Amino acid sequence: MSKSLFYIFILLITFNLRASYILLPMDESTQQNHLKAYGITYWCLSHDYKASWLLNYRGGSFLLPDVEEIRKECKIRGVSFEVISDSEQTEILNEISSPSQNMESVILEKAPKIAVYTPKGKQPWDDAVTLVLTYAEIPFTPIYDEEVLSDQLLMYDWLHLHHEDFTGQYGKFYAAYKNTPWYIDQKRDSEALAAKLGYAKVSQEKGAVAKKIRDFVIGGGFMFAMCSATDSFDISLAADGVDICETMFDGDPSESNYQSKLNFNNSFAFKNFTLERRPEVYEFSDIDMTTKRRIAMEKDYFTLMEFSAKWDPIPSMLCQNHTQLVKGFMGQTTSFDTSLIKSNVLIMGTCELNGESRYIHGEKGKGMFTFFGGHDPEDFQHQVGDPPTVLDLHPNSPGYRLILNNVLFPAARKKKLKT
Repeated sequence: MSKSLFYIFILLITFNLRASYILLPMDESTQQNHLKAYGITYWCLSHDYKASWLLNYRGGSFLLPDVEEIRKECKIRGVSFEVISDSEQTEILNEISSPSQNMESVILEKAPKIAVYTPKGKQPWDDAVTLVLTYAEIPFTPIYDEEVLSDQLLMYDWLHLHHEDFTGQYGKFYAAYKNTPWYIDQKRDSEALAAKLGYAKVSQEKGAVAKKIRDFVIGGGFMFAMCSATDSFDISLAADGVDICETMFDGDPSESNYQSKLNFNNSFAFKNFTLERRPEVYEFSDIDMTTKRRIAMEKDYFTLMEFSAKWDPIPSMLCQNHTQLVKGFMGQTTSFDTSLIKSNVLIMGTCELNGESRYIHGEKGKGMFTFFGGHDPEDFQHQVGDPPTVLDLHPNSPGYRLILNNVLFPAARKKKLKT
């Protein structure tokens, strides 16, 4: 009898110690490819496997079931993983649940359906989000004005705005590029598309698109925007029904005194901003800090704010990283004047040298939005025609991790998001 009990005891120990979970560590020293780890987690959700996001545990690690095909995907994609037992998983969750630890475990329920608002023919390297989605092997659907205006946004959970100009001023590239073939083609194509969709002006058509995107967010969608899509989107909403475009953009002069006609109640994130009236100036308004900041590249960093993972899971998810100090990078809209940000918008990343805001988040209706200043997290000052960033050289990029936090964020259990 005693011998039988001994074998049963050994069997129970073996069962309890058996590997049953995969941990994707996201700390700085262990994970060899942070960006592709998000792709592995998305892949698991898309194949109906359960996943948990361990906020502030080893850089925001992911906990997955121990399945051979998940191990195989990790090996193929070069993602570091650790196989842990039931008891080790329990220890980790107990540590996370302790009131003394600023950690939380968030269940990820389903892979969000992702749309990227981008012109036809754009390549993945034209935009940081499409670049990193492609690198992480996270599927997305490119959409543009026709799809937005025909209410196809209802098919998606998450929308990224490409570096678009929603004001109808063609990115304010007029002074430098008005005689270049690409600018001439862009203007012609935009006018043709606006006419096809029943609008007399590109600015009117872009304004209608911005309002459809606004409605998508209000209805419960998640929106992420970078660079000029951030401030130009808000400007378009504030200038609804007001002609702010000069003759070279839409064929007739702007309205007199249009600044006083802006309605800041319509904008998502910004208030009391002043538009840049001069068409030859490569700037939309004083929201952007590009020309005011004067920060050398070697000193250009911003700090991620720390939030309570248990009480503020949303900003905690959006700020998960293996470092709180992130390299700065420029764009047409590099960063935001903090004094022009609405009081109900959460600032998640700031530059301590001048107090500018780089990374902000807010709610609108039932949905949420995140604005991230700059063009490419691993290209300090991207110029038109510059070669694309090769993400194989930056697999642990903290700036690109912030983008992927937003991509995965809508997968979280909605009950947790409302706590």
